[in-house]
Amino acid sequence: MNFDVMGLSPELMMGIKELGFIYPTPIQEKIIPLVFNTSNDIIGLAQTGTGKTAAFGLPVIEETNTEDRSVQTLVLAPTRELCIQISKDLQHFSKYMVDLQVVPVYGGASIETQIRSLKKGAQIAVATPGRLLDLLNRKVIHIGKVRYVILDEADEMLNMGFRDELDKILERTPETKRTLLFSATMPAGVAHIAKNYMHLPEKITVGKQNIGADNIRHIYYQVNTRDRYPALKRIMDMNPDIYGIVFCRTRRETKEVADKLMKDGYNADALHGDLSQAQRDHVMNRFRERSLQMLVATDVAARGIDVNEISHIINYNLPDESDIYTHRSGRTGRAGKSGTSIVICTHRERNRIPQIEKIIQKKFEYLPVPTGTEICKKQLFRLIDRMEKVEVDEEQIAPFMDTVIKKLEWMTKEEIIKHFVSLEFNRFLDYYKEARDLNDKDKEHAAPTSRKNGSKKYARFFINIGKKDGIEPRDIIGMINDLSQNRNINIGAIDLKGSFSFFEVEKDYTHKILNSFRDQYHKSRKLIVELAEKDTHTLKKKKKTKKSLV
Repeated sequence: MNFDVMGLSPELMMGIKELGFIYPTPIQEKIIPLVFNTSNDIIGLAQTGTGKTAAFGLPVIEETNTEDRSVQTLVLAPTRELCIQISKDLQHFSKYMVDLQVVPVYGGASIETQIRSLKKGAQIAVATPGRLLDLLNRKVIHIGKVRYVILDEADEMLNMGFRDELDKILERTPETKRTLLFSATMPAGVAHIAKNYMHLPEKITVGKQNIGADNIRHIYYQVNTRDRYPALKRIMDMNPDIYGIVFCRTRRETKEVADKLMKDGYNADALHGDLSQAQRDHVMNRFRERSLQMLVATDVAARGIDVNEISHIINYNLPDESDIYTHRSGRTGRAGKSGTSIVICTHRERNRIPQIEKIIQKKFEYLPVPTGTEICKKQLFRLIDRMEKVEVDEEQIAPFMDTVIKKLEWMTKEEIIKHFVSLEFNRFLDYYKEARDLNDKDKEHAAPTSRKNGSKKYARFFINIGKKDGIEPRDIIGMINDLSQNRNINIGAIDLKGSFSFFEVEKDYTHKILNSFRDQYHKSRKLIVELAEKDTHTLKKKKKTKKSLV
């Protein structure tokens, strides 16, 4: 099948052919006919980079009445970057449909400018939930005639805390609308939206949920915590043509890592929530144009980055939720190209690798952190390759050659080569001259151990909150990290039930966890955390033994 037989208008076909669209991706092939030929609501489960925007964008553009200037399609996205990207894509698709207007509305930009654009009339509004609700409350935008509501990356909108905003927005839309929901995962919150606001939705899954792409190589390096940044530098030096994203957990860490890289002479910059929209646009434009080699970002800030040439994703820290790893790694290996996803982890963090392997259904490859000698060798060969392949313009350099030859006539060929290499290469030779081994010596070659119940290294805890309380695994992880004030605690399996849950934590922190949760509350409900029965018995036995020894 190609786009010619999908019922698109000549004007729309001109726009997408100009973009190089010939054959639809799997999700486009499934979703587009479904929008045209049925009246069903649709749930599309697919990863980032599968062509979702065209899957919903092309049919809703085709269905738009350009003579009516009211909002007919509402697209909701979690971040301003994604909002901007979707708007640009829709504008490119509809380039030759002169009466169709697409207006993006998002926080961090002038609301007055956005109000003026809406007042001129727009058939498609692409919005972040917070800014849209603000405009609705000001009665600037009206969604009473909306025919289509698109929820893009619905799981991420819920992860970012937009559930209340989504409820308030969707309540104002007409019951006759069609809802198209796109998500990489189907957590309880997304199921809640589907149940409350969708009518008998048809579920389309492209590939297995969360499965990793076949053309992405997954690698982990194991280091001590203090060596995380030096390891990052070595990975980048070992891959001199790298063009990628370094993912950090927090804004502060993002700033620190980017500042260090820039100070050390790397072509890098940061993308995080503290930047103004103008600053974010400047950074993203530099990255898209490849004048930036490395972008250091948080997960939220990176939403909406749509670049096909990314060669590497580096997880400076693993995300709190293993599912997010799939989102990160999915930003490389696009458009049929291969990519590499790297994790820099400590001995404690290494035990999360099997969880991620289970989700992506791919195995990680352990590699030792490159030595200084290996890096120098790689950089030297790259330098020689560049010299061999450089184009020589005889006419341009001819006027200078006599002087150059005379200047160097006292040197032998070997001496010229040595001087040339040293001139270009001394920085690496000096830096790595006495470089130490960064690999964690604690069982560095052993396979990661899984977090099974009853493992000697993990204690299993009961907590009196569960799915009925709207709890997700990330909430449990957040509580453990925040209440213990220690983000290095190794967290094992999390098992959510209806009104309670179980979680595993490294046994060394048993008393720390019990003490941290004492007298704590969740939404006015006092938390009860205690060891699960088997671990309680073990703890009592230890105490009894200790007492008898006294």
